[in-house]
Amino acid sequence: MQAARPSLPHRRWQLAGLAWIAAALGALAAAACGSLNERDPLLRPLPPPQLAQRVTLVGRDGPVDAAAEARDLARVKAEGNARLFEHHLGVLAAGGDAQLLRGNTARLLVDGPATFAAMKAAIAAARQRILVEFYIVEDEGVAAEVADLLREKAAAGVSVALMYDSVGSLGTASAFFDRLRDGGVAVCAFNPINPLERPGHWGLLQRNHRKMLAVDSDVAFTGGINLSNVYAEGSFGSARRVKPPQDVEHQGWRDTQVELRGPVVPALATVFRESWLHQGCEGELPPAPAPRVAAPGQRVIKLVAGNPDHGVNPTYKALLNGIDASQRSVQLTMAYFAPGPELIEALCDAARRGVAVSLVLPGRSDVKMVLHAARSRYAQLLDAGVQIHEMSHAVMHAKMAVIDGVLSSVGSSNLDWRSIVGNNEMDVIVLGDDFGDQMQALFRRDVAASERIDAAQWARRGLGQRLLERVARVIEPLL
Repeated sequence: MQAARPSLPHRRWQLAGLAWIAAALGALAAAACGSLNERDPLLRPLPPPQLAQRVTLVGRDGPVDAAAEARDLARVKAEGNARLFEHHLGVLAAGGDAQLLRGNTARLLVDGPATFAAMKAAIAAARQRILVEFYIVEDEGVAAEVADLLREKAAAGVSVALMYDSVGSLGTASAFFDRLRDGGVAVCAFNPINPLERPGHWGLLQRNHRKMLAVDSDVAFTGGINLSNVYAEGSFGSARRVKPPQDVEHQGWRDTQVELRGPVVPALATVFRESWLHQGCEGELPPAPAPRVAAPGQRVIKLVAGNPDHGVNPTYKALLNGIDASQRSVQLTMAYFAPGPELIEALCDAARRGVAVSLVLPGRSDVKMVLHAARSRYAQLLDAGVQIHEMSHAVMHAKMAVIDGVLSSVGSSNLDWRSIVGNNEMDVIVLGDDFGDQMQALFRRDVAASERIDAAQWARRGLGQRLLERVARVIEPLL
């Protein structure tokens, strides 16, 4: 008889405890600096002549010529606010993020049911190669269904490789991964907990928090959704019925994934290959197959692969610069919000200069101290004019940002210290009004499903809540 599995929240607290202990020295060293020292509020966007020299548009076959680049950028400008688009493109370039991928499509997928349906369809259509990378890989429910599909494709001759994080997937039985290997799937644990499992590739301080699926060179997915059965329900449907506040395992989880097509897909696969080789994983990955369609759309995308070996997460830096450069609006939907003072100051400064700054944050969470760390900043944010909304009917797990309606970010990065300085992360920055409009519509939907925090009422919160906030603020770098 199989032993009863601990509940997901209980397992996650176990994992969080392990990660806290492992990360303590490194995080405290970072905290001793008192600042990430990444904010430059005086950063100015590059003017058009310098912008043309700095920005590089890359397609399937490499960088395009100046005429094609001008046509692509003109199409994005024509979507709406050309001035704001050029402004934020100049900010990205001034911050060093100047290589963009052209000819893509990007489709938002809201919550688990839509995401898993799209991923299953993509896997079923795979011809040559499937690459899978998730922080959490479970062995039950919809996650097990995806695993069965992977085994079927491997049996049909498709090359399948899976990388999972050994801490994030600690609650998953090793027999599950053994069955995948026996079925022909190449499986690799990122930084195994046991230092003897793959000598030379061990380190509890660095975790792989990416969520990515790439099928052939045709379609890929990234975002906040893990291969976990907590996503079996959506957040806007039946999950809105009242459930006990502590029952986070069986609440609907609110999350966002993005389906990508075009040159961004082989770019994602290249990042996967680099991690696979760097980790010394067993199993040779085949070369990228030719895509069915070379450039299926006109989305201009910046792929951002955070790796603590290379310093502070570039998504964090791009958002910080974007907020400082914002002129109209900043809208953040964030699962874990404990970013440190630089980003809080940037949000407050933007609100004070008349930018409409609005946040959707969790009203319940699977990691309670992060929730209290976020709340420890509410008074400062509210005083500056930032609007804060908490979602309580579902577990908020999305990581999304849209600035001035033209710069949008979706991916795995939270605004907490682990994502900023300790995790491998994966995000995409999508430029243009068309995708920005979709992001803003989803943000309005989240706001409508949340409760706005009233500044006067928040000032009357109890002593117990204030004490929790103080404790969380102290340990914020460990969260």
